[in-house]
Amino acid sequence: MSLATTPNTPTEETRRNKTGLEEFWMPFSANRQFKSKPRMFVSGDKMHYVTDDGRKVMDATAGLWCCNIGHAHPTVVKAVQEQVQELDYAPAFQMGHPKAFELASRLAEMMPGSLDHVFFTNSGSESVDTALKIALAYHNVRGEAGRTRLVGRERGYHGVGFGGISVGGIVNNRKFFGTLLTGVDHLPHTHDLKKNAFTKGQPEHGAELADDLERIVALHGGETIAAVIVEPIAGSTGVLIPPKGYLERLREICTKHGILLIFDEVITAFGRVGNTATAAEYYGVQPDIITMAKGLTAGTIPMGAVAVDSKIYEAFMKGPENAIELFHGYTYSGHPVAAAAGLAVLDVYKGEGLFARTEELAPYWEERIHALKDLPRVIDIRNTGLIGAIELEGIEGKPTARAFEAFLQCFDKGLLIRTTGDTIALSPPLIISKEEIDEIFDTLSGVIKNLK
Repeated sequence: MSLATTPNTPTEETRRNKTGLEEFWMPFSANRQFKSKPRMFVSGDKMHYVTDDGRKVMDATAGLWCCNIGHAHPTVVKAVQEQVQELDYAPAFQMGHPKAFELASRLAEMMPGSLDHVFFTNSGSESVDTALKIALAYHNVRGEAGRTRLVGRERGYHGVGFGGISVGGIVNNRKFFGTLLTGVDHLPHTHDLKKNAFTKGQPEHGAELADDLERIVALHGGETIAAVIVEPIAGSTGVLIPPKGYLERLREICTKHGILLIFDEVITAFGRVGNTATAAEYYGVQPDIITMAKGLTAGTIPMGAVAVDSKIYEAFMKGPENAIELFHGYTYSGHPVAAAAGLAVLDVYKGEGLFARTEELAPYWEERIHALKDLPRVIDIRNTGLIGAIELEGIEGKPTARAFEAFLQCFDKGLLIRTTGDTIALSPPLIISKEEIDEIFDTLSGVIKNLK
């Protein structure tokens, strides 16, 4: 049998019969299900996508938590077009361009406390791995090379780099990839349906779960732990809001033992939770490092960033001035077009008062989402800012099936939602109106009532 006709090699006839969808291996997708009945967006404007068959679909997820200013904002479109024409790319190693420095300065001004130095990446995953490497290197340059342990949290999501999935705690993101990084421990998650179901804002119960960090310290010794990383609000696992006092307690324990506290704010930064740039400021808890992406460029051009406390940056600025202080970076760190997009997005946030708009709309958002409480199969509702989650009772033996059916029905009715497990997660663009909030929850109410 020739190589061309082996069972694993497509024949020319098979190639001719392809639909044109097969070559793209889609991320975090049921590829076979999608390709049997594709759902295609071809354009977007403000609060809506447009499908390839001309239907408008309201975006109740800001794309993937990122399109905070809606779609095709003219300010950002213009900035990107002009930047491509002026300077398409500049190397970030030993060279620079003005917009990267301008964006870093503006971000530093928005960060809480003394987080006033910014390292650019290209995604949330890269931001997390960068933050973890900086934390390890920081202790090393200070003479505490024994601090090599990292602590994440069950159900945490920190991207898909080897560092991020090692400290992350979502089983399907971890189990196929071997042992990952060693020396990683996990705190318990904070989700407690028995005590906190249908809480509006921060749950009353669960601050004591942070004390498990003291158990890990007692087991390994605080002098071996480099950093603790958590999402202030755990997003991709189904929107888990921090219990009252929980983040504060983590901060106290980390300070006590000299451990760096990293807030993964890839989802929560840039007005998602209220009239602040970060959830750290919103909750009044000061981390040592904040990771960002998504809302930084509102999804227009891929970009991420890591903001670090000045004490961390200064610890590296030793030795000969011509020596590289941190052997880490990316070809596209601070990319000119991404930087231009980021600056334009920050202008939109400020000029249109979108962080304040989140604060203004949050009570109405809360009222409308909790009005679904008595629908069949709804077992919990969680919210803060312009984030919400509706947890559905799962079908025995078919985890995720009920929520995915809701996703498909919503799409058919002109609404884009996101599902994770059996939870519907919502995070609309910050430009949303009360009328559009009504449309989201009216549609969802009808779909949930019809679920089997």
